[in-house]
Amino acid sequence: MPPLSRPLRKLGFLTIGLFDEADPRRGHESTLEIIELGERLGFDSAWVRHRHLQYGISSPVAVLAAASQRTSRIELGTAVIPLGWENPLRLAEDLATVDLLSGGRLNPGVSVGPPMHYDRVKEALYADTADAEDFGYERARRLLDFVRGEPATDFSGVEGFEVFSDRVQPNSPGLGSRMWYGGGSLRSAQWAGEHGMNFLTSSVVKAEGPEGEAGAPDFAEIQLSHIRAFRAHHPDGDDARVSQGLVVIPTDSATPAQRAKYEEYAAKRTPRTAAPQGPARLLFAPDLVGTSAQIAERLHAHAAFREVDEVAFALPFTFEHEDYVQILTDIATRLGPALGRSSAA
Repeated sequence: MPPLSRPLRKLGFLTIGLFDEADPRRGHESTLEIIELGERLGFDSAWVRHRHLQYGISSPVAVLAAASQRTSRIELGTAVIPLGWENPLRLAEDLATVDLLSGGRLNPGVSVGPPMHYDRVKEALYADTADAEDFGYERARRLLDFVRGEPATDFSGVEGFEVFSDRVQPNSPGLGSRMWYGGGSLRSAQWAGEHGMNFLTSSVVKAEGPEGEAGAPDFAEIQLSHIRAFRAHHPDGDDARVSQGLVVIPTDSATPAQRAKYEEYAAKRTPRTAAPQGPARLLFAPDLVGTSAQIAERLHAHAAFREVDEVAFALPFTFEHEDYVQILTDIATRLGPALGRSSAA
């Protein structure tokens, strides 16, 4: 295998936190147990997705507040909070509060854009301002300013018996440097770099460039171009933090039934990786299923993986709790070492 240009420094995972509508507590408890397991296995970070008006985590900050009280070391992230559903000032308050409760372990990842199915939810979400809301990068900039301590009002001081601040309270020192942008386009990569954020890449990118080029677009090369654009525009240059989030499913300790399920899952998703999908020309990376040695070999050959030293491997959406236990255990004890990271378990 070709040598890595960057040794793997941080090993993380991402979970969606699905639950049954009839028993939502059990699903949330399963997510917290998985995060606790991740800490015991020596993972550096655990990340949660969001799902609004679905049967997945709708309030990742609240879930991570609970996780912060059941763990002591592992970093806790969101990948990602779509800011179209959020008020930046209120979110800044929540993020700072949870960061303080966690002892400075929060890694908030965000993205911009209109909420999914906006025409169907806008009256419920923004009844009076639906047509005036700005879902562009300015929304993220406002959040960054509030988290980093910029004034939110021109008033501070004492009014009667109450004391008021002109910036968001509480303020959590260091949180501003742990803000991440989840992007899949060159424009997002550049914007995140210009604003001093960290950059989350995933298993989805935009196949940018003219259509009709010879051959299918190469996912790894597109993702690599985003990483390099981000670092080219970041004050820290090549030292700017990037985390990659491909779907990996090691089978080292899986049962025959689990292996069959994992291979079937990946096979159903493989056709979407052959060509860009939809008007946005989204290109999906194939899921990596196999032994840790096989997955490591494919990652070592992945142009974008070779440029990062942090990963947050994504867990599949629809598996059972015991499947996640097996996958995480294999990632921590077998895949991580195969990628050059010493096991901390």
